[in-house]
Amino acid sequence: MKYAVSFLLALMALMIPSLVESDKLVISGDTSVASLLEQMGEDFSAKKPKDIKNVSAEIGEDIIKRGFSKRGGLKKSKRQSKHFVCTSCHNVEREDPDLSVNDAQARLIYTDQQGLPFLQGTTLYGAVNRDSFYNGDYEKKYKELVKPARGDIREAIQLCAVECAQGRKLHDWEVESILAYMWTIDLKLSDLNLSEKEITIVDESLSKSDSIVNSTKQFVKDRFLTASAADFALPPENRKEGYDLKGDPKNGKLIYDNSCLHCHFNMRYSYFNLGNDKMSLNYLKNKAGKFSMHSIYQVIRYGTYPKGGKKSYMPQYTQEKMSDQQVEDLRAYLEQGDS
Repeated sequence: MKYAVSFLLALMALMIPSLVESDKLVISGDTSVASLLEQMGEDFSAKKPKDIKNVSAEIGEDIIKRGFSKRGGLKKSKRQSKHFVCTSCHNVEREDPDLSVNDAQARLIYTDQQGLPFLQGTTLYGAVNRDSFYNGDYEKKYKELVKPARGDIREAIQLCAVECAQGRKLHDWEVESILAYMWTIDLKLSDLNLSEKEITIVDESLSKSDSIVNSTKQFVKDRFLTASAADFALPPENRKEGYDLKGDPKNGKLIYDNSCLHCHFNMRYSYFNLGNDKMSLNYLKNKAGKFSMHSIYQVIRYGTYPKGGKKSYMPQYTQEKMSDQQVEDLRAYLEQGDS
């Protein structure tokens, strides 16, 4: 009996280190940033989807990309909006080469390289890693509605559904399914552009003192923005002269192809039709320098409002989503035509 007890104690001693090691996150480029931060003491529980009936990431993806879904094999849900889906204004892929800075030109080049549109809304990729939504000047647009949405991702989803998409309020199972899908497109360690040496340091820090863990956690959090700034910009005072900047038509073509045509080609998400034809380009060129609702300065900086009987509208581009220089680039492209 004495030897049996000694053997069990020795076996337990051998097992304990492996049990402890199994709880330690295995770090690689595919590691979820949120999972890593959770290991360091961060709490993401409030953003995790609730365990209620009919919730699934597949349903959430359907709602985001198609505007409707099926629940538990039942009939198709009512379309969330007659006008838009989430991907009308938001990508679901990474859209910035460096997640720690907000650079509209770097984003334009990167999204074009990745075959993505250049949109008004911040990508939903990594949305669950953010702490704040509808920031900055969006309070001017949505007033009191912003307050509950700014710090609550569920409220932000609902605000987007009802106000931005001009649709109906989502059911609980729809909101939770959208969250479930968003957790499949959360940030991964490879998105933070860490070197192999930095990844090794992060990995080794998990077994160090609290102070080292905390400093490493801050280092990781500094590699991505937890909120998207939003400053509403104004059109130039003199629309004919435009902004006092020299436009680059080559850059402007990227904006026209990846922004304007995303919504307006064959009236995909708009009642206003555009194409790559001379008529479309000349129309916008002639309207650009005028005080017209179809002036690029007007619609980019102010958007458009719903018309009577037509709730669909165009949201504006903030300064962070399209710079004054890029607006002038677009005009330069229109001025030279499709050549």
